[in-house]
Amino acid sequence: MNVCLIGNNLTTLSLAKNLTNKNIKVFNYAQIIKNESNTRTIGITNDNLKFFNKEILNIKKKMIWDIEKIDIYSEKYKKQKILNFDNNKKGILHMVKNDEIYDLLEKDLKKNTLYKKIYLKNNNLLKKIIKKNFDLIINCDQKNIISKELFFKKIKKNYNSKAFTCIINHKSLNNKTASQIFTKYGPIAFLPISNSKTSIVFSIDINKIKFTKIKIIDLINYYNFKYKIKNFSEVEGFDLSFSVLRNYFQKNILAFGDLIHTVHPLAGQGFNISLRDLQVLSKLIQKKIDLGLPLDISILQEFEKNTKHLNYFFTSSIDFIYEFFKFDNKIKNNFSNIFFKIIDKNKNFNKFFSNYANKGLVL
Repeated sequence: MNVCLIGNNLTTLSLAKNLTNKNIKVFNYAQIIKNESNTRTIGITNDNLKFFNKEILNIKKKMIWDIEKIDIYSEKYKKQKILNFDNNKKGILHMVKNDEIYDLLEKDLKKNTLYKKIYLKNNNLLKKIIKKNFDLIINCDQKNIISKELFFKKIKKNYNSKAFTCIINHKSLNNKTASQIFTKYGPIAFLPISNSKTSIVFSIDINKIKFTKIKIIDLINYYNFKYKIKNFSEVEGFDLSFSVLRNYFQKNILAFGDLIHTVHPLAGQGFNISLRDLQVLSKLIQKKIDLGLPLDISILQEFEKNTKHLNYFFTSSIDFIYEFFKFDNKIKNNFSNIFFKIIDKNKNFNKFFSNYANKGLVL
C-alpha cells in the first residue's frame, strides 16, 4: 500500500508516522521551508496525548509540561477572575513546543524505510505527482496549487486580527496554572511550559491599535500580573481567520488538517481537532486493513461523513466564544459577570466543558 502525503507541517508528520506504524509506505511531497515556529507551543488534551503516544510516537516526558488549571479573566471586570477550570491535578493540557515535537517526528521518520520525503522546488509539479498510482492522496497544505484549484469552497471569516507569540523567561515559581485574559484589544493567554518559562499568545484586533513588536511587549508587561519577567524571546506574528471547508475531498484527494478547519487560537484547539480527525481516519484505514480490503475512495467518503458535522459544530462554538467576549467587552453593563459567577460555581458545567475541550463533540 502506497499513500501520498502533501505538506510539511506537524499534522503531515503525525499522519505519516501513524501510517508507517501500519506498515503503509508513505511518500511525503513537501516544500523546502519548514513551517514550524520556535516561539509557538501547543496544548495537547489528555485524550489526544494518549492517542499520540500509542498510535503515533511516544513523546518524551521531559518535552511535556502539564497544566493543571486554567483561569479566565476579563479586563472589563478589572482583571477579576470570571471562570476557572481544573481536572483535580490530572492535567487539563500538556504543553509541548511545536518545533521540538516536529523535530522528534522528523528524526524518527528519517530512519523509517517506509517513509520517503521529497522536496519540491516547483509547486506545479504536484499536478503530475498526484496522477501517479497511489492508494490514497492526502493534502495537508493550505497554500499549494492543489488546494487553490480543488479546495477553495469554504465558509470563511477574516478576524482582522493578528496573533503574536513569544516565550518569556521569568523568575521560577510553581507554574501549573494557565491564564487567559479577555482584553479590550483581544485575548491574551499565558501558557506555562516550565517553572521558569511561559508561552504567550496575544490576539490583537489590528483595527484598534498600531502594533509593533515593542508595543506588544509593553502590552504583555501591562497585562502580566504573575511573572517577574527576565527577558523575551523573538516575537512572531501571524494573521487570524476562521474557515471551514465545504467538501473534504475532491476526486481522489482528501483534504486534512488546517486545510479543512482553521480556528481562533483562544481555546488552543487547532492541532487537537486535527488529532481527533486523525483518530477517525486511522480507525477507518485500520478497518480496511483488518478486512483485507484495499485503501480506496470509500475511506474519503466515510471520513467526511463521520467528521464534517462534528467539526463544523465544534469550530463554530470556538468562533462563538471569541465573538461573545468581543461583544461583551464593548457593552457597559455587568450582566455577563452574574452569568459567569453562576456557571463557574456549577460543577456539571465545569465537567462538561473540560470533557468537551478534551474529546471534542461526540454524538
